[in-house]
Formats: sequence, structure tokens, C-alpha cells
Amino acid sequence: MEYPWYEQTDNNSPIEQGEFVLACPIVIPPENYSEGETIDVQISEINCIILSQSCDLQNGKLEIALVCPFFSLQKFIAGLEESGKNSSERKKTIENLRKGILPGYHLLNKVNINEVEDYYIVDFRNVYGVHMSSLLKLTSKSDRIRVLPPYREHLSQAFARFFMRVGLPQDIKIEKEFISIKKA
Repeated sequence: MEYPWYEQTDNNSPIEQGEFVLACPIVIPPENYSEGETIDVQISEINCIILSQSCDLQNGKLEIALVCPFFSLQKFIAGLEESGKNSSERKKTIENLRKGILPGYHLLNKVNINEVEDYYIVDFRNVYGVHMSSLLKLTSKSDRIRVLPPYREHLSQAFARFFMRVGLPQDIKIEKEFISIKKA
């Protein structure tokens, strides 16, 4: 049995987790801020995917929806090339991405809808909040592509794994005598 990764939905359907939103305006906070200072904020447009739960989105439980940027695998590969990784290092990184070993990123299968034909990478390292009224207005302008179950749940689980990581101050070192198996 084949499980499709995506579906195209019309602009009237309710928004759900796993929907791609193009040119979504987000607020970039200033790097430095002093109390009492007037803040200049930057508005930037990103291509993003909605990560808030569908039930919260559809039942009016949120004022701010969580989104993360996504970009093409081709852009990711270009970044690896720019960082000086050789061909075998790039292949290993892409394979680690495919296996889910790079926790800050999540690879989505190739999209073959509306002449879009690329793999996408979701960047969990950058999380933004978008006001629901802005998101609803933006998503009502055009049809959308959404990730389908079980891939949507896999995306959500990868996002949760990224945020639940715990960095330990000291790693566990197993002594050699415990590693070798002794015959009795």
C-alpha cells in the first residue's frame, strides 16, 4: 500500500499542522535591547511550515502559531559546498539528514505538486511565532500543500525530539574491563 506524502488543499480549508506557507512575514527581534529603549524591529518573509497542533489551530486555542523555515535540499547542498565539505563528507551529511541524525533539521520527501519538485528540509533551529489572524489571512489567499499522516506526525515527533534534548556537562566513560565480555 502506498502512502502519499502530500496533498493540495484549497484556500478555504482550515489550516493544519504540516502546511507550507510561502512568503510568511515574521518579526526579527533586535540583537541588542536596553530597557526603556524604542525598539526597531525587522520584518522578513520566509517560507515556513506550520508546527502548531491542528486541534489548537482549528479550535481557536492559539493567538500565536509556531512555524519553522524550510528550504530545498539543493540549497542545503550548496551550503555544504560553501563550507568546504568534500563530496564524501557531503554524502555522509545528506545520509545523516535522511536518517534523522541531524536533530536541528528534518528531511521531507520530494514534493511533486504544482511544478514544485524538490526535497525540503525543515530547520528546527529557528522557530517563529505568527499571529493567527495574519496566518489565516495569508493562507486564505491561495491553495496550499500539506504533509499527510503519518509523515506529519513524524515531523512533529522530530520537532519534539529537537527540543527535549538534554546536554550533559560530562559524558559517561565506560571503563575497558566492562566493555570486554569475559567467559566464566
